[in-house]
Amino acid sequence: MPDDKTVAQNRKARHEYFIVESFEAGLVLSGTEIKSVREGQVNLKDGFAKVENGELWLYNVHISPYDKGSYYNKDPMRPRKLLVHRSEIRKLLAKTREKGLTLVPLKIYIKQGRWAKCELAVAKGKQLHDKRDSAAEKDADREIERAVRRRERGEY
Repeated sequence: MPDDKTVAQNRKARHEYFIVESFEAGLVLSGTEIKSVREGQVNLKDGFAKVENGELWLYNVHISPYDKGSYYNKDPMRPRKLLVHRSEIRKLLAKTREKGLTLVPLKIYIKQGRWAKCELAVAKGKQLHDKRDSAAEKDADREIERAVRRRERGEY
């Protein structure tokens, strides 16, 4: 995916959730919304997705109004439809009915210079002790990397 341009990432999601599975979904946007997305005016911080009436919808994702748009601008927090095959929607519905699993947007990007895509993840919420374990593991990995670099430079 060399010609994919990442517009927004949800860094908080990897800290708050265990990522079970991720997949790509198309994003239905209006004309002024896609222009704002191309400018990077997107916030995924509190976003989530939900299956309703056999369709997948994205909630709480803020796409700022296009500054050169007029009355064509839509509500920045409106729910947006995600384009996924019906069989995938059935699988997602089954997974999200399991206890503790939810759909979280990881990033929004422009694919092949034209299409707005959303990377969604089936995720399980972390508890406080899980977050501490993840942070400790990350620190240990970082410390190992430093030691390896020092050793390669001959500082030991």
